[in-house]
Amino acid sequence: MSKNILIISTSLRFNSNSDFLAQSFEKGALEAGHLVERVTLRDKTIQFCKGCLSCVKTQKCVIHDDVNEIVDKMKEADVLVFSTPIYYYEMCGQMKTLLDRANPLFNANYKFRDIYFIASAAEDGDHVWAKAVNGLEGWIDCFEKSHLSGVVFAGGVTDPGEIQGHQSLKRAFEMGKNIR
Repeated sequence: MSKNILIISTSLRFNSNSDFLAQSFEKGALEAGHLVERVTLRDKTIQFCKGCLSCVKTQKCVIHDDVNEIVDKMKEADVLVFSTPIYYYEMCGQMKTLLDRANPLFNANYKFRDIYFIASAAEDGDHVWAKAVNGLEGWIDCFEKSHLSGVVFAGGVTDPGEIQGHQSLKRAFEMGKNIR
């Protein structure tokens, strides 16, 4: 059965290594026959959450920027994929801001169950991405029907496009291809 997959690439850098991972995941998912949409935050206007909690009552954010459209897409997706560069052992600020602004989903009838995390960083090792995954899992814990289904990390890639030929691209492709 075909799944509706939303990939959110959070890097603001052109030819970013995390975006190449997202593209590889997308290719695998498309090859498996899934419906895939990839959104990049590079050209989006995203303001910080004001903490007003109006969204709890209305399921809409009072801030009128590009986040509302992204959150609507998140609500309808069966699978969410977050792609981020790791900065100072954490997800990038754009991703964290998007997660904060996705609060209207908390009381909504969201469809997503499986959530995947794809990341790249200059430094290598499990300790590099562990805190970022922990942060995402904190967000996921607020959505009782959802869980973290997989992680792909590419370490030791700094410059734009340096990831080319890295084994993580194949892992991202296979992860996308194996979604059930």
